Amino acid sequence: MNIESLISDLAFILLLGAGVTVLFKWIKQPVVLGYIVAGFLASPNFEPLPSVTTEANIEFWAQIGIVVLLFSLGLEFSFKKLLNVGGSAVVTALIIVVGMMITGFMIGKLLHFSNINSLFLGGMLSMSSTTIIIKAFTDLNLRQKKFASLVFAVLIVEDLFAVVMMVLLSSLAAGDNVEGGEMLFSIGKLVFFLIIWFLVGVYVLPSVFNKTRNFLNNETLLVVSMGLCLGMAVFSVACGFSLALGAFVMGSILAGTNIAERIEHVTAPVKDLFGAVFFISVGMMVQPAIIAEYWGPILLLSAVVIIGMIVFGTAGMLITGQSLKVAIESGFSLTQIGEFAFIIASLGMSLGVLEPTIYPIVVAVSVITTFTTPYFIKLADPAYRVIERILPRRLHFLIDRYTEDATKAGSTSSAWVQLIKRYLWRVLLYSIVLIAITIVSQHYLMPWITSLIPGWGKLIGTVITLGAMAPFLLALCLSTSKRAERLELEPYKVPRAVMMLFRIAIAMAFIVHYLGSTYSMAVGASVGVALVLLFILLLSSRVRSRMRSIETTFIKNLNERDLSKSGRNNNLVGDLHLARMVVSGTCRFVGEKLMNTDLHRNFGVNVVNIQRGTKFIAAPSGSDRLFPGDVVGVIGTDEQLQTILPVLESPDEDNGNNINPAEYRLRDFTLSEISPLIGLTPAQAHLRDKHSTMIVAVKRGDKWLDNPGSTTFQPGDKLWAVTTAATARHLH
Repeated sequence: MNIESLISDLAFILLLGAGVTVLFKWIKQPVVLGYIVAGFLASPNFEPLPSVTTEANIEFWAQIGIVVLLFSLGLEFSFKKLLNVGGSAVVTALIIVVGMMITGFMIGKLLHFSNINSLFLGGMLSMSSTTIIIKAFTDLNLRQKKFASLVFAVLIVEDLFAVVMMVLLSSLAAGDNVEGGEMLFSIGKLVFFLIIWFLVGVYVLPSVFNKTRNFLNNETLLVVSMGLCLGMAVFSVACGFSLALGAFVMGSILAGTNIAERIEHVTAPVKDLFGAVFFISVGMMVQPAIIAEYWGPILLLSAVVIIGMIVFGTAGMLITGQSLKVAIESGFSLTQIGEFAFIIASLGMSLGVLEPTIYPIVVAVSVITTFTTPYFIKLADPAYRVIERILPRRLHFLIDRYTEDATKAGSTSSAWVQLIKRYLWRVLLYSIVLIAITIVSQHYLMPWITSLIPGWGKLIGTVITLGAMAPFLLALCLSTSKRAERLELEPYKVPRAVMMLFRIAIAMAFIVHYLGSTYSMAVGASVGVALVLLFILLLSSRVRSRMRSIETTFIKNLNERDLSKSGRNNNLVGDLHLARMVVSGTCRFVGEKLMNTDLHRNFGVNVVNIQRGTKFIAAPSGSDRLFPGDVVGVIGTDEQLQTILPVLESPDEDNGNNINPAEYRLRDFTLSEISPLIGLTPAQAHLRDKHSTMIVAVKRGDKWLDNPGSTTFQPGDKLWAVTTAATARHLH
């Protein structure tokens, strides 16, 4: 690799990207589009400007960009957040992904693409852009709306589906076919490794970070975070997956720790740098000739994305019991494709199975749908009003009734449902841990020990393996029900006994299989029964205590970020939902006791918790006060939360628009006859609080006034003031 050309190419695209993105920020367009345009300008397809010397150099940086970008997406994901998004988001995301995959595949076949190209096309069209949606919601001040929280939950699930899809597409790309058995094997292998990484990461990393917190300054934390990211990426490749999957998983594990925000902060510059290079590399694939030739398919695919996302997104929300308004608002918000479409396209190109013409087509579709996203979000309310007006009353009644029933059903859960859910999770998790121990023993431990101790190596390895398996075997055999559930389910002793026997049978099967593969099935069967009985009769109290400790640590680490922050499950009864708001320094309630704010009486909301730095106040009393920077958990309806939002997060209204520091400097101007300052002192004119202006000196004729702060202004006075040019023009 030529280092000079590598650096020169990087310098060229970054300088060009900087200039173009400044322009895009000025015209208030997404920065991602600026990167894509910069990539096109840096490519050989745009002849007026010089192009990069070697496109392979940019591909090298872009691959690093994909890894860092997936790591950053993982930091916003967290497995705990996935558990909290609820069935509505999972079902909606599944409907969108499956529906768009099928639609994209059919459109691909209509355009005469091969099976694998059509499958990749469906994958690219099924993923909405998290980056674009977050920016659009922020610009339109919609992030506290109920539908916005549901859309974010759908995006979280879509991110997981995208990672799974990348693994499946990689395994299916080699033969250009879709075989059910191979797909099931890939899914099973992925689930196995995801759960193992999840269990080990959640159990180990939060504890390590808590013990080394005092040594983790920003520099060290950056090195540790990126080391873990790249280390997991390499380990993922060793397990037969991609670099991007490993980076995403490590980001998801770190997202559950209480230093996740710090990690996001210190790694943000790395993400911004290499993410920019990746999106610039995407822009280099834009070919105007192909876009001109395939303008028909581009417009067709853009329409498919917009209409398909609206239809499947709205349908998914309605099926899961959301109101018609929330469903339409959610569907209209998902009408674009973005970063994952580029990542999947890059995957297809690297595997050599994606036709080169598809990449620029997808980029063009992404640009079009990104531009239209804010407009479709704004169209959601008019569309709802039109649909509500033309919808038959009978159908409208059925939708409202279904939504009400679904809400009631979702707010209650029987003891049986909770017991079975916990039962299945415990069986699945512990079974996968036992499988992992068995694989490690057979492929690594046994060969190593038998090479060291040929005679006794097999027996020693067996004892070590069974010792490692023992806590998890006993955990399978122990009851999963809580005391209150056992009292409630007292009449159902037979089903509970059958469930316990099934767990014991699974535990015994693991022992029999391991001993049978190591010695013989006869040895496995006889020793397996004996060991299970021994575990239950002799070791139950000690191992039960140890397993309780392990589970307690795991659950504590899993909930660590939630326990140190105010974020909780956002799915509440009816139209109520929980929003988090940051109290601004200009909020009129700053320093006030909650009992004196009358938030419930005036706004209809309830403050349920306050996060103040590292201090968490659950269920605050009326004597608790609000201070700038407090993260307040507020429960209310969409309308109530939108009313209280500008009050708690109030901008400095007296300051006008945000002041550019470069504009705020010492200026001089002369007061005219019509100046609003004539006859007033600086205090009477409220120069400081209304105009953010400070008078430094006043000259009247040839005389400098001694006390400008108490001067009554007259026409012809020359003022020196620290202010902006616009304010000076207004005051003169």
